[in-house]
Amino acid sequence: MDRNEPQTSESDAVTRRDFLRDSAAGAAGLAVGLGAVAAHDAHAADDAAIRKTRGYNPEMEYRRLGKTGIWVSAVCLGGHWKRIDEAVPGVYKNKSWLSADLENDAFQKNRHDVVARCLERGINYIDACTREEVVAYSRAVKDKRDQVFFGFSWYQEEMRNPKFRTSKALLATLDKGMQAAKLEYVDLWRIVMDETSSRHTQAEIDEMMDALTKAKQQGKTRFTGLSSHDRPHIKWMIETYPEVVQVVVMPYTARSKELPKDSVFEAIRKHDVGCLGIKPFASNSLFAGIGEPGDAHAEENDRKARLAIRYILCNPAVTAPIPGLINTRQVDNMAQAVKERRKLDKAEAKELEDAMDRAWADLPRDYQWLKDWEYV
Repeated sequence: MDRNEPQTSESDAVTRRDFLRDSAAGAAGLAVGLGAVAAHDAHAADDAAIRKTRGYNPEMEYRRLGKTGIWVSAVCLGGHWKRIDEAVPGVYKNKSWLSADLENDAFQKNRHDVVARCLERGINYIDACTREEVVAYSRAVKDKRDQVFFGFSWYQEEMRNPKFRTSKALLATLDKGMQAAKLEYVDLWRIVMDETSSRHTQAEIDEMMDALTKAKQQGKTRFTGLSSHDRPHIKWMIETYPEVVQVVVMPYTARSKELPKDSVFEAIRKHDVGCLGIKPFASNSLFAGIGEPGDAHAEENDRKARLAIRYILCNPAVTAPIPGLINTRQVDNMAQAVKERRKLDKAEAKELEDAMDRAWADLPRDYQWLKDWEYV
């Protein structure tokens, strides 16, 4: 030791060790504190954005639709109106739900009433994926366009039709649909692909991505995405075109579970993609009866619907399920589901599992493919 160096007593050393220890703890505490402040600030920013979202209702929960940055209700309105003939007898021109007479006064009132109730309850996104849906829902939101986010697809003249697999043809479909529906823009153009979208050639997919990119550049759509029933291919498209695929619309039922490896949700989380779940009720196979208020199964069906929605919302990677709703009671039931306790207890989980066993057994032949979405 240098003789000029001051002597250090044992008590001084202990004090110095205490100081260093306390300093380290203080630094760690400061970091934790700063992290807490940042988290608080981020939460406050989210709350502010939510309060400014379209159709905001403090009684509704809102979720961020991935990298779009917009906040949509935890349950949204899917375009399909299957079983609407029970609410509006005689509205179908043939057996298909797509044959609904759009000029039928009772049909128009029904869609107007359902949309109005959705907005009253804070449901702020409508997903229209057929010519009929685009026309019907654009009429229903005509005077409320600033209160709702509008998703657009005209599947009859998109990728499922070989004649519309070029960028030029797809953009013409968008223009045609917007003109027919009197829409100045759409919030989300999510092109419908073949159910097994991996059947599309690379050139066809590149054409589709070019159409989506140009539509956004031209201000015709704010955000872009796709719909497919092909889980591995959806994952590939998210990873390959992360700037274009902002939202995916895909099946997710009350029986769906995340794959422990190679799940599409890995890509959804990594690339911050919004996810809207179709077929939450397994194409209505979850239910008994006809679904109208006078139906003896109405209360039972309402309960099963709420259980299904609560189960699906337990996966935070699913932004929102988008069921088709045929009356205002169903709208109210969905809003109630969002407000109920999220996690199912053991008895509820068993009840839903038994109901989905029956739903799986009752799936129509043309919906057997939905079983492929048990593991996502």
